[in-house]
Amino acid sequence: MFWKERRAAEETAKAKVEKLPGPKEIPGLVGKHLIAEMKMDPDLVGILKAVVRKSSKAETAFDVRIFDKSEATAKKVQVKDYTSLDEHPDLILYEGWFDEESEHMELEERQKVSYDVPLFTEAEIQQKIEALSEPASTVFFYQTAGPAVGGPLGRGTVVVELNPGKKGKKYIIYTANVVGMEPLSERQKLYDSDKPKEIAKWIKNAHVKRSF
Repeated sequence: MFWKERRAAEETAKAKVEKLPGPKEIPGLVGKHLIAEMKMDPDLVGILKAVVRKSSKAETAFDVRIFDKSEATAKKVQVKDYTSLDEHPDLILYEGWFDEESEHMELEERQKVSYDVPLFTEAEIQQKIEALSEPASTVFFYQTAGPAVGGPLGRGTVVVELNPGKKGKKYIIYTANVVGMEPLSERQKLYDSDKPKEIAKWIKNAHVKRSF
């Protein structure tokens, strides 16, 4: 009988340990609040992720944290659940709690969401590339596609460098992850070229409004 009692106690203890859900889309009530009260672009609400846990505020309430998965990846942080962000408060964009049943919620901005960046035309991109005059000088453009991550458009940047040497083509094109708003120093070379017009056309394909 003792082993049965021990097993029952272990199962009870296990049941008390809450298994937290992984990152998901922002809950409906929270998304509506972000759009109506905090004037967030609806497209951005569809991009960001939320992690939740049961709240002590009410029986049907949940604590919520909102973050950008791309930014987390750029910082090499794996967000598994709500508590994953305890040690990475810099990734929390919004934090609070909500109750779908009573439709009550409280949400605070923890980090400024800076995704409203200027998007350049193909001609403007070409002009910026051609304006490079010092060897090793660079210009970068945020991207919505590619192998990099992070940044306001989600997929890092393309960095164009004026060749610092005397050999090779005039421009070297790299991709780089972005943390905050700045490309990281670690870059991956994509190709090189002497044709700024073709480079600009290629960059513009992914230098567009971020969507989900």
